[in-house]
Amino acid sequence: MLKIDAIHLREINMPLAHPFETSFGLTTGRRILLVEIEAEGLTAWGECVAGEHPYFSDEMIDTAWIITETELAPRLLGVELQGGGSCPSLFRQVRGHRMAKAALENAVWDLEAQIEQVPLAQLLGGTRSVIACGVSIGIQPSIEQLMEKIATEIAAGYQRIKLKCKHDWDTRVFEAVRTRWPDITLSCDANSAYRMKDFDHLSSWDQFNLLMIEQPLWYDDFYFHSMLQKRIKTAICLDESIRNRRDALAAIEMQSCRIINIKVGRVGGFSEAIAVHNAADERGIPVWCGGMLETGIGRAHNIALSSLPNFSLPGDVSASSRYWSEDIIEPAVTVSKKGEIVVPTNPGIGYAVKRDYIESLTVRRQTLRAKARVLA
Repeated sequence: MLKIDAIHLREINMPLAHPFETSFGLTTGRRILLVEIEAEGLTAWGECVAGEHPYFSDEMIDTAWIITETELAPRLLGVELQGGGSCPSLFRQVRGHRMAKAALENAVWDLEAQIEQVPLAQLLGGTRSVIACGVSIGIQPSIEQLMEKIATEIAAGYQRIKLKCKHDWDTRVFEAVRTRWPDITLSCDANSAYRMKDFDHLSSWDQFNLLMIEQPLWYDDFYFHSMLQKRIKTAICLDESIRNRRDALAAIEMQSCRIINIKVGRVGGFSEAIAVHNAADERGIPVWCGGMLETGIGRAHNIALSSLPNFSLPGDVSASSRYWSEDIIEPAVTVSKKGEIVVPTNPGIGYAVKRDYIESLTVRRQTLRAKARVLA
């Protein structure tokens, strides 16, 4: 059993090394909520992946801060915990706010791994010593610039190239890429940019031999994705639609997808991520780990999760240097020429947190402590 003595909330501001554009818009920097927990003389870290605006989901950093400070952290402080798996029941009364919940729960899993003196990947049930890495490339100013970026990432060894797409940045892009690289593993991510009127347009992409089309329709939909999947040969991958194990089961039963992207923040933490992984595994649906422009802390959590056995497709867990001029962990995450990341074997997340650098980036902070019990 363990008790959390203190929870520190920090907002840090980090500029991206390169702008990243999706159908939601252009991102040049991140406001990021980090949580640090203290217990048993140890500290552990979690990262909230909510964005600055409620575009990917209904959460954003400011709502996550309020909910963490007023609702979630008080439920965690001073309570006897078995470990990270205890968090969902403590947080159940609070509906939604899965990214805020994940930041705290994942930190508790890290703490539990440190106490047990095992790697976080092992505690989660991971079996892989290395994970396969793909890369996500945002919308570029021109096809020529996109080609340069793809060439760079292929040379770096990445095993799968994913292209963000939207109307007027899709078919002609895929044609150009396939003309130059007919055999690379290629996928696309629409982030819900298309509708039913686009079914014929989406069906035409079968000619490009894509590994998958990720979340082409509404962010909260199973039904119309099921209709689309029956019309196209290319596998649909669901991302935003899958919030928990029940969603995964519904999507699989309705044949809405053939692949699932698991983002640990989107589903509310490691406990639910493992449940989604297991449900998909039992039904023969492969999964992979998506990215949310995380710092090294969130990236380390993604690496640990990706070590589970059914993460059989290359994920978006790429090198730190693709996103940050300097990361907040050391060593920075690196990818081998084979397109692989070695899963850390040190206790906890396996990386050292650069506290001084985090302090230099901090623009807001709050410390919450367990209340001392007053004896009558």
